[in-house]
Amino acid sequence: MTARAPEKSQNYAVKRVEPILKGADVQACVFTLAPGERIPWHYHRQNTDYYFVLEGTLSVTTREPREETRSVGIGGAHSVAPGIAHLIANDCSVDCRFLLLQGVGPYDWVKAD
Repeated sequence: MTARAPEKSQNYAVKRVEPILKGADVQACVFTLAPGERIPWHYHRQNTDYYFVLEGTLSVTTREPREETRSVGIGGAHSVAPGIAHLIANDCSVDCRFLLLQGVGPYDWVKAD
């Protein structure tokens, strides 16, 4: 088995991103995060993120109304509304795979400090 280099966006690198569909105001991708990988703090101005966990456990941390982390296991789902800063992580010892649906609205990725 050959090791894969992390897939990179302009904002972060993760083990794998599989685009499923991309439209003007909606997109879907399957992400694989290796143990310890994170998608840094960010938010979207107009679209909602919908997470559906396929393998492993996904950690979703939000800052509003207060900072809290939610662990979402296989078969679980979670959403983050527009304007809410969030951090996505795999804090487990195995890969985490999830379907991410984003929409409805134009996609953007805004770094949150």
